[in-house]
Amino acid sequence: SWECYRSPFRKPLAQLTNGPRCMDSSQHEAFIRSILSKPFRIPIPNYKGPTGLRALGIKRAGLRSPLHDPFEEGALVLYEPPPLSAHEQLKIDKDKVPVHVVVDPVLSRVLRPHQREGVKFLWECVTSRRIPGSHGCIMADEMGLGKTLQCITLMWTLLRQSPDCKPEIEKAMVVSPSSLVRNWYNEVEKWLGGRIQPLAIDGGSKEEIDHKLVGFMNQRGMRVPSPILIISYETFRLHAEALQKGSVGLVICDEGHRLKNSENQTYQALNSLNTPRRVLISGTPIQNDLLEYFSLVHFVNSGILGTAQEFKRHFELPILKGRDADASDAERQKGEERLKELISIVNRCLIRRTSDILSKYLPVKIEQVVCCRLTPLQAELYKNFLKQAKPVEELKEGKISVSSLSSITSLKKLCNHPALIYDKCVEEEEGFMGALDLFPAGYSTKSVEPQLSGKMLVLDYILAVTKSTSNDKVVLVSNYTQTLDLFEKLCRSRRYLYVRLDGTMSIKKRAKIVERFNSPSSPEFIFMLSSKAGGCGLNLIGANRLVMFDPDWNPANDEQAMARVWRDGQKKMCYIYRLLSTGTIEEKIFQRQTHKKALSSCVVDEEQDVERHFSLGELKELFTLNETTTSDTHDKIKCRRCVNGHQVRPPPEGSDCTSDLSQWKHCADKRGLQDSVLKAAWDAAVTFTFHHHSHEEQRGIP
Repeated sequence: SWECYRSPFRKPLAQLTNGPRCMDSSQHEAFIRSILSKPFRIPIPNYKGPTGLRALGIKRAGLRSPLHDPFEEGALVLYEPPPLSAHEQLKIDKDKVPVHVVVDPVLSRVLRPHQREGVKFLWECVTSRRIPGSHGCIMADEMGLGKTLQCITLMWTLLRQSPDCKPEIEKAMVVSPSSLVRNWYNEVEKWLGGRIQPLAIDGGSKEEIDHKLVGFMNQRGMRVPSPILIISYETFRLHAEALQKGSVGLVICDEGHRLKNSENQTYQALNSLNTPRRVLISGTPIQNDLLEYFSLVHFVNSGILGTAQEFKRHFELPILKGRDADASDAERQKGEERLKELISIVNRCLIRRTSDILSKYLPVKIEQVVCCRLTPLQAELYKNFLKQAKPVEELKEGKISVSSLSSITSLKKLCNHPALIYDKCVEEEEGFMGALDLFPAGYSTKSVEPQLSGKMLVLDYILAVTKSTSNDKVVLVSNYTQTLDLFEKLCRSRRYLYVRLDGTMSIKKRAKIVERFNSPSSPEFIFMLSSKAGGCGLNLIGANRLVMFDPDWNPANDEQAMARVWRDGQKKMCYIYRLLSTGTIEEKIFQRQTHKKALSSCVVDEEQDVERHFSLGELKELFTLNETTTSDTHDKIKCRRCVNGHQVRPPPEGSDCTSDLSQWKHCADKRGLQDSVLKAAWDAAVTFTFHHHSHEEQRGIP
């Protein structure tokens, strides 16, 4: 029987019927009411809004409430409505009660203290709470402090809320260098996830781009599908007409020092946009002179410094006269008074924090200026050029003639490597007649010969020692693509894997090679970078050593390029090597940078004790070669820490420790070096170094 195989633990099956259950109407109604009477529970923790049933489209009764809880732990409150008395609460229109403006907790949880302060400052500026009638500001934090994240937080807050319980703006636009368009898109995706869909324009035909821009400008309403446009300066200039037909709530200009010249087309096109809220991002707002600084401030808040002529007469001329080493006491006093007045006006719309803040979050950075002696071939070519070309010796207030500029370029290339001026020697151009006889017999530019250049010799040592003793990666930066060509030849001869980024590379490809190089599994050892094409904004934390092969007249270009590796996400100690040819025009350029950075630190960083290192007269001595010095710059700063050419620690009693360059903490000969890589390269061509430790004060290093 089948019952013999049935488990004793198995219960018998109940008979089911498919027929409907018999109920009268009262029982059915009672059953349905019991189902509907269960209240719906809102799955949002700490929700304090109304819980009653409400049909869609019906206005909510009661007081308006903020988008996010202002009393939650860690909440970043940008605006707090004034308290109301009981009598005022009875009289006020409930539809006009202002509410708290609270940053989305998704973002406020990841903001560091200085970034929270920055977001609040930006919001108060663009909503005209700091300067009535003005809606712009300059975010002038130094590189690596998270300016992008702060601006993304500002955009998201303005797009979602305001004290009036509605979005402050409908659309926002980010204008950046072409190499950073994709980076901005990725950053928005990273921090906001799928909450917003930005429109990034990084390629396409003119018709396609115009169609996208017209579609963006035609968006209206509370929920715009793509409220953020990310576009490059070049594309904006070419398609400005399509963007000027409507209005945009907020414009953010990344690397805003591009707008230093109010006469160029990009500045005028952006200035004609119908938008009062303007944020300009620049880690280096002063690069060359105060008039460029005026252009940036005038762009974001027109009129607060008067016209350009008024600014020059009232601020620029007195300040520059007071900064000159030959200034009288009266001129210095007047310059300091005008400087204080300028700072008091501009500080209402400019926020500036230095990279010292990063010492809490990033590893140590050691920056060294390495003076390299010329090889005999370079020295002979240099002296031969000065005798033949006879460049203009006197420069008038830093302004350079066309012939002088050509001579400067030739000398800078010669300092990099004689191969860069070999063609001029073959063609016997002015300054290079008979120079071909100085080259070794059988010389060819097809292969790189490091021993013919002092800096290339030091670089060869640095790369070889780094490769053989560590797993560090290196970024090589130069102003000339011809120098990058030499780097490629050197890497191929030494069998180093490398990638190269210059102006010929497309925007999409740039983002891919940067991402690949930063990957720990990437085999590439060297990243070659043109400072003109990719010196701004790139994140190259995959490397922790950077070599700045040649200096630029503009200190901001060098500062931007050198900040590529010491950024958020870096885990290893960073080494920055700035190579200069001893006693040549490169040291003069570095000295000129020091003068400009001293001006910047006075106006932007408010440092009152910046030494007046070099008079303008000394800066005119460009076309000379000093073969007897270990460092022309070290001689000029009158360093009192060195005795008989050797570093002394601690400084001699009674010496002024601030007498050396403001950004360099001490000097070093070979005995004072702690960097094993540079110590190995010393005997090749190094004559002297200036050394700067990023965390000396913070970490107690003597």
